[in-house]
Amino acid sequence: MNRNLTGKKPTFAKSGPKSNIYRILLWVVLIVALGWFVTQVGIGPEHRFQPAFLPTPTPTRTADSYLLEADAYFNSGVVSDVDKIDAIESYQRALELEPNNAQAWAELSRLLSYSSSLLPTQGEKIERMNQARAAAERAIELAPDDSTANAVQALALDWSASVALDPEQAGRWLVQAEQAAGKAFNEDPQNYLALAYYAEVLLDQQKWSQAEQYARTAVELAPGVMDTHRVYATVLETFGQYRVAIEEYEKAAAINPNLTLLYINIGLNYRTLAARSENEDSAKLIYEQALEYFSKAAQINEANGVLDPLPYIAIAKTYAQTGDFFAASRNAQKALSFNSTNPVTYGQLGDIYRRARNYESAVLVLECVVNGCTQERAQFIVDDLELGIDVPGPVEKLPLTNEEAGWYYAMYGSALAALSRPNANNCTEALAVMDQVSAAFPGNSLLMGIVEENQSICRIISEP
Repeated sequence: MNRNLTGKKPTFAKSGPKSNIYRILLWVVLIVALGWFVTQVGIGPEHRFQPAFLPTPTPTRTADSYLLEADAYFNSGVVSDVDKIDAIESYQRALELEPNNAQAWAELSRLLSYSSSLLPTQGEKIERMNQARAAAERAIELAPDDSTANAVQALALDWSASVALDPEQAGRWLVQAEQAAGKAFNEDPQNYLALAYYAEVLLDQQKWSQAEQYARTAVELAPGVMDTHRVYATVLETFGQYRVAIEEYEKAAAINPNLTLLYINIGLNYRTLAARSENEDSAKLIYEQALEYFSKAAQINEANGVLDPLPYIAIAKTYAQTGDFFAASRNAQKALSFNSTNPVTYGQLGDIYRRARNYESAVLVLECVVNGCTQERAQFIVDDLELGIDVPGPVEKLPLTNEEAGWYYAMYGSALAALSRPNANNCTEALAVMDQVSAAFPGNSLLMGIVEENQSICRIISEP
């Protein structure tokens, strides 16, 4: 047997192609490239590649976008609203991004000043004007020689003086307002805002002729600016030229058709004309015009979702002057439903009850003005009026710091005296309230006349 093997020699090694140097180099290059790519992936700006499935980036808001938003809110009438974003908040957000923007600080101060006129109580007005002055001061720090910044500071100081509790402080602010207005005018004599706000300061300083001149010049320089017409209307109103003042307010409203304070002022001028009219039929028509403008302000607020009691208070006062006390009380109650802890609104409602000779109800609500009310007491009043709301807290007494408060105190004392009888004598409390009024306003002849009248009533009741 032939045991010799034939054919191919057997092999026990793995078969395959021999190593290729180019293939090795290719793998090395791929590994290096992969390592580089991994180092470039990340979420920071220093990385060239972003990982997959990251959330879609949202654009960052710019200060300019907030400034445009603020203008839009102002033009739509949403200047200040505690429940949603408004013009003031938009300016504040812009300034968080650009804290050194002097123009934005000045505009914020202007809006804060304007918004103070929409607040119902003096305390709220004072706090808002504190904010307006602070914003104006910041604008001046950033741009001390800017005409508009100084003009807006004059506005903030002037309006602060008008709501100040301390007469001496009011006087100091008024002097500072004139200095700021003068600097604004000197920096740019053609600056219509400088002229307009200077006119307003001069008006409060009883420099009538110069105030009228500056206000008229401001309107001539900038007939398309709301502020110039508003200030000129204020000057004309002070001069007793109510119809011409109404025309200027209407021009201002045509420029800013959603600014409710303009409609309130138009309505107030019509109401003054109606009260001075000697013709009953004519007066009735003029009162209807006043109500139309107050209602316009209320409609704008309602459309914007703004719960502002002021238009309803104005409507209530107007109906009270016409003798329609039912309509007056309904509107005053509407105002109370918006702010059930505001003592001024209780005072307005008490005035309406007093005019209607409903002294029991007048005493009930005016007590909240003079002495304050607990939350439970205020809730009882609101429930009695069937307003369907919850009172969030107590009603603080209204400080006897201005003549409006003096009238509410006098009304309360008068209502107490009117209800007094020998067997149900309220005169002790009535006379105590009248003593407060006479101590606070000894130079006010009308209030002092009410004090003396009620002192006489109480003497008669107390006689044996």
